[in-house]
Amino acid sequence: MTHEPVQRIADLAPLDRLQQQKAWNWYDWANSAFFTTVLSVMFAPYMITVAGKAAGCGDDAEDTCKKTVELLGLHLAAGSLPSYLTSFATIASAFLLPVVGAFVDRSARKKRQMAAYAWAGAFFGALLFFLQDDQWQLGAFAVVAASILAGCSLVCYNAILVDISTEEERDRASSRGWAWGYLGGGILLALNLVLFLGHDTFGLSKSMAVRVSLLSAAVWWAAFTLIPFLRLRDYPARNLLPEEGGLVHRSFGQLWATLKDLRRYPMTMTFLLAYLFYNDGIQTVIYAASTYGDKQLKFGTSVLIATILLIQFVAFGGALLFGRLAERHGSYRSILWGTFAWMVIVVAALALPERNVALFLVVAIAIGIVLGGTQALSRSFFSLLIPRGREGEYFALYGAAERGTSWFGTLVFGVVFQVTGSYRPAILALIVFFVLGAFFLLRLDPERGIREAGNVEPSVV
Repeated sequence: MTHEPVQRIADLAPLDRLQQQKAWNWYDWANSAFFTTVLSVMFAPYMITVAGKAAGCGDDAEDTCKKTVELLGLHLAAGSLPSYLTSFATIASAFLLPVVGAFVDRSARKKRQMAAYAWAGAFFGALLFFLQDDQWQLGAFAVVAASILAGCSLVCYNAILVDISTEEERDRASSRGWAWGYLGGGILLALNLVLFLGHDTFGLSKSMAVRVSLLSAAVWWAAFTLIPFLRLRDYPARNLLPEEGGLVHRSFGQLWATLKDLRRYPMTMTFLLAYLFYNDGIQTVIYAASTYGDKQLKFGTSVLIATILLIQFVAFGGALLFGRLAERHGSYRSILWGTFAWMVIVVAALALPERNVALFLVVAIAIGIVLGGTQALSRSFFSLLIPRGREGEYFALYGAAERGTSWFGTLVFGVVFQVTGSYRPAILALIVFFVLGAFFLLRLDPERGIREAGNVEPSVV
């Protein structure tokens, strides 16, 4: 009897998913440039200067300028204008994103929607180049539009994660995406800070250096979006709800259905509550770090710029480190440990002595490590708590929870400073957000939440 050799066909699906995940990573690289160069560093002080000129504060207007400009019939202090614009974009996004998510769930063209929102956002971001002299109005409109469109693109981007990875691969894929974003955003920010600090060497005025930096973020965002657009595949929509009425009616109908159905997933709701608090704490620590370093610890601009870049690049490694941690101990435990680490960081920041650069940088490194990890694993863990076919809608709620409450921490920080006159108790007050986040995380049963959502439990949760 002869035995014919058995031909085994290798399972190429994991390799295919890995290639899709690598293509997906590039959108984090692309859009992070807008968030770092524009929203985190360059836009606000430059807008204050431009609006201050219009208000009559002089050429070197800073956030101390109390004179006002008029916007939609409201008289707003020039020094507060960027904060108001960011708050408006945040609140508008909280209402708009769930509707966008409903369209995403019904679409078999998620990557095309993501790219369309990205390129539209980059177009409005490019208009910031024309923010000059005392002409602030176009810049105000452009930054709000670009911010909202960036949020819309991220709803599509996050929903695609579920299509290109299994439950077992989710933490690793999400961590690599966050890491890639921190690296891309950090590289462009470093280049722009070199251009800004050495503007005379390049034959540019300080104003032109800022405008070129703002434009570069938009070009970077648009150009690198081409990679996921060309390399990602579209995936069919799944588990759609019955359609009734027109598209807008169906979208709001699905939103209402999701809000009602959320009660059927108590663990998903519990995690959203936890995320709402600890993410608000994270965002406020990042927001307050430069103010605390400048006003309380008496560091100069060069130290603060170096710290911003250090956090950005350390967060790249932090995201990858937490991805490895999640593979061994699970994303739920890693996030919980991350909230405890944030509490330690806040207490350490409280005790920092003035003008001690070494200790300040140690705390910055700790922030970078935990920052990248908690954000990356929050996304991947939440994806396990979403019923299949509802990724866009639920990630929209995730984004709305992030954006709709991200003002509360900064409010607490500001109020405590106003009452005490010191930034030390103001920074300590932020620990309450991490305590509340940990409280809700400890009430969460991750295995139950994954089962209720109808997903497969990873080997380690």
